[in-house]
Amino acid sequence: MNNIDRSLDMAANIKGAFAVAIVDFDSGMTLGSRGGSPEFDLDVAAPGNSEVVRTKLEVMQKLGLRENIEDILITLDTQYHLIRIIRGTDEQLFFYLVLNRAQANLAMARRDLRVIEQQFAMTSPQAGAPQQQGQAFFPAQQR
Repeated sequence: MNNIDRSLDMAANIKGAFAVAIVDFDSGMTLGSRGGSPEFDLDVAAPGNSEVVRTKLEVMQKLGLRENIEDILITLDTQYHLIRIIRGTDEQLFFYLVLNRAQANLAMARRDLRVIEQQFAMTSPQAGAPQQQGQAFFPAQQR
């Protein structure tokens, strides 16, 4: 079992998890997924959230924020959509986790996904490689 499959299986076992994917936010390509349903197509939702990540990174750059995105939370009536940037690799990846609000504990899900993200980065072939400029950190613009 490879690193992607193992991480997806672990994330799919988070309490309240409905769907999970690992997505390349540069291309929008889904590298792997678990869950979903005919009414919730991960092949549409996951790449669509690449736009969310890219837009947030562009805004951060324009604002000159010297910050990293940990996660992005989208709260719906019955679901939480959690986007967690995978740091520690030279790829532009994120976890996309959809939770059932009635079943999930958001704080625990965020903690669990952070641990899975850290394990993913540590076992990635690029672990320890320097982060590419502009991936998730933007230096302050000179004024």
